Amino acid sequence: MYKILMVCLGNICRSPLAEGLLQSKLPKDKFRVDSAGTGNWHVGQTPDARSIAIAKLNNLDISSQRGRHFNVNDFEEYDQIYVMDSTNYKDVLALAPNESAKSKVKMILNELFPGENVDVPDPYFGMENGFESVYKMLDECCEVIAEKLTTKPE
Repeated sequence: MYKILMVCLGNICRSPLAEGLLQSKLPKDKFRVDSAGTGNWHVGQTPDARSIAIAKLNNLDISSQRGRHFNVNDFEEYDQIYVMDSTNYKDVLALAPNESAKSKVKMILNELFPGENVDVPDPYFGMENGFESVYKMLDECCEVIAEKLTTKPE
C-alpha cells in the first residue's frame, strides 16, 4: 500500500481538505492518505467547520478526521509527504533524519506549477471565499497527483 501524508500548520484547514480530496480520487485498497500539522494546537480536533462545510458542499465528508501532530516517525511511515507552504516545508525538513527522508517532502502546488514553490494560502484568517478557493486549488492539484499515481507502472 502506498501512503501519502498531507501537512499544513494546524491540520484543520488545508491538509484535511487535501487528505479528503486525494483519498476520494484513489483506490482505497492501494492507497492510504492521511494528514498532520506542524503545530500541535489542534490535536484530536475535527477540521475547521469551514473546511467541513466546503467539502460537504462538494459531496466530500471530512468530518470524521482528527488533527494530529507531524512527527519524525512519519518519514518512515509515508512514501510521499506533501506540504502546503514554504514554512511547513522548512519545518518538516528540519525533522528529517536523512536525505532519503528529505526526498519524500514536496510542495503540493509544485504538481501544478513545477519548481515554482507556490504556497497554498492558509484560509484560517483569510477572506470570505478563502476556503472555496483553497478547495478548488487542492482539488485540481489532487487530480494531477491521483493521475500520476494511478498511471505509474508498478
